[in-house]
Amino acid sequence: MLGRLNHVAIAVPDIAAASAVYRDTLGASVTAPQALPEHGVTVVFIDLGNTKIELLEPLGDSPIAAFLAKNPAGGMHHVCYEVDDIIAARDRLTAAGARVLGDGNPKIGAHGKPVLFLHPKDFMGTLVELEQA
Repeated sequence: MLGRLNHVAIAVPDIAAASAVYRDTLGASVTAPQALPEHGVTVVFIDLGNTKIELLEPLGDSPIAAFLAKNPAGGMHHVCYEVDDIIAARDRLTAAGARVLGDGNPKIGAHGKPVLFLHPKDFMGTLVELEQA
């Protein structure tokens, strides 16, 4: 069911400063910031060739703001895996007892593809995002 690792997301209090660390210190290519008000975040992506790092900064009323309140310096927020059929994956996971966050229906993510989030308590404390490949 799982495809490749699409990205690892890191919540940051200052996306410009975090982008500078990746760009200037690590020599990475960093995309321009992209505001996603429907998800309550501004994102940038660092392309690593075989996967990406996503930096998340809160935008408005955001779950990322709550995460940063508990982790002021930031930290790993979630991992994102690709799936061939997000609806089939959702149905298989819920039949197995996994909890899908929100209303259970995919939303359009930063890459313009449907995404779902799975409850971290069902995956060893890790928030999991599934993205349609």
